[in-house]
Amino acid sequence: MSKPRILIPEPTSNDPEYNQRGWQQYAAAVEQSGGIPVPVPLHASQEEQARLIAGAQGVLLPGSHADVNPEKWNEPFNPKSAPADPLREAADELLLQDAFNLQKPLFGICYGMQSMNVWRGGSLIQHLETSVNHTPGRHIAEAHSIEVTPGSLLAHFAESVESAASPVLVNSSHHQAVARVGDQLQPVAISAADGTIEAIEGSAPFVLGVQWHPERTFDSSPLSRELFRAFVEAAAAWKPQPNGPGDE
Repeated sequence: MSKPRILIPEPTSNDPEYNQRGWQQYAAAVEQSGGIPVPVPLHASQEEQARLIAGAQGVLLPGSHADVNPEKWNEPFNPKSAPADPLREAADELLLQDAFNLQKPLFGICYGMQSMNVWRGGSLIQHLETSVNHTPGRHIAEAHSIEVTPGSLLAHFAESVESAASPVLVNSSHHQAVARVGDQLQPVAISAADGTIEAIEGSAPFVLGVQWHPERTFDSSPLSRELFRAFVEAAAAWKPQPNGPGDE
């Protein structure tokens, strides 16, 4: 089986240093899992982005220091929100349209999960204020615990890893979270202490969004490696399936 091509958009349109540091972590995790990471430049034309999309078997939506534009779910901008990144949102929308229409494996991480949820008609909490610190940053590998829904795809991955604990400990670098879950998605993990939604899934063979950053703990966490392994494996097995569930 040939190595699948995995599209990963640049995290931002305006921060080359952040892009270089962040994108390489996602790419390394995909590569070590048997995939070929393919960057999607945000300043490329839609035609150029579409050519990349046509040759790919999977989509990974990475984190970002932007926030999704709240106008997309009819809310005013919260002053505690970060500015939106229109070019990142436009690229995500192209990638999401393709992934859902053709049932390509889709993996959303942090902002990528939020982007996926909003695209499916969901909404976000613009600024979390709970008893849990959801913003300790990238240097804290175990920020808080999550409770995973039994029988979910995520639970299957966690159960397949011998050293996985219950509840699972994850890192955390976000100040927004899913509020209303989008169409054809369901919550499959919550923060154990405050109920914040930490993962969502779709009904296609592999549609998963996680609020934490498994690319950062790829070397140390068996669950992180399992998530990337399963995603890349699903992409390698993908065949075009037009007119399936999720068509718009």
